[in-house]
Amino acid sequence: MKHLRILFFTIILMFCFSAGTLYAGEPEVTGSASVDVMSNYVWRGIKLSNGYVVQPSVGITYGGFGANLWFNWDSDCNLGTDTCNDNGELTETDLTLNYSFSVDKVSFDAGYIYYALEAANDTQEIYISAGYDVLLNPAITIYYDFEEGSGAFIIASIGHSLDVSKGIALNLGASASYNIENAVMGTDADSDEFSNFYNGELSVSLNIPVTDFLSVAPNIAYSFPLSNDAENAIEGLGDDGDSSIFYGGINLTLSF
Repeated sequence: MKHLRILFFTIILMFCFSAGTLYAGEPEVTGSASVDVMSNYVWRGIKLSNGYVVQPSVGITYGGFGANLWFNWDSDCNLGTDTCNDNGELTETDLTLNYSFSVDKVSFDAGYIYYALEAANDTQEIYISAGYDVLLNPAITIYYDFEEGSGAFIIASIGHSLDVSKGIALNLGASASYNIENAVMGTDADSDEFSNFYNGELSVSLNIPVTDFLSVAPNIAYSFPLSNDAENAIEGLGDDGDSSIFYGGINLTLSF
């Protein structure tokens, strides 16, 4: 795993140092603020809430560089800690720093995520991703947790967007993931870290522009385990012991 960590850091540094040669013209500053109201907090197939959640975020980009803050407020937090009670609590704050660029039809993104958690130990990840601008827009992202997890997590996805009315788009998505001895993602039936397929997810959203800068997107998704190891891990980590979940909500995004 030590060699894998060094490889990930090296790739990310290569991406960052290539900025000067891959980005031309004056850097543009853009920003966004959004909020999701979801029936549950579901992360990589794991149900992390027992009620609805509110998830605001704010981000800014300068050229290919970006920074984002994301928050999770649990309306019915009941995790049995001094900082988490039945009145609702802010349970997580994530900081993401990234750099992205594209070459022809291939887009790349590399970054760092800090997970600040109220009911668990904080942890950190680095990631790299690549997407191809063709039919179904295939993409793959590799995450490496170098603190609590000491392992990797891979997500492969496809998606397609359909114009259903003037300015309104129906977005269809599907993904599959694979866990590589990442302790944060749980253990198998023998209480061991494991490498195996993790969860699959199907999603549908409807993007509705309200103004040139404001959009609304109702969405639904269904997540399910892809292996017995993952089923055991998800049931052990989830709020109610279920390994499959149907959830949904609505997103409001302001771009500036």
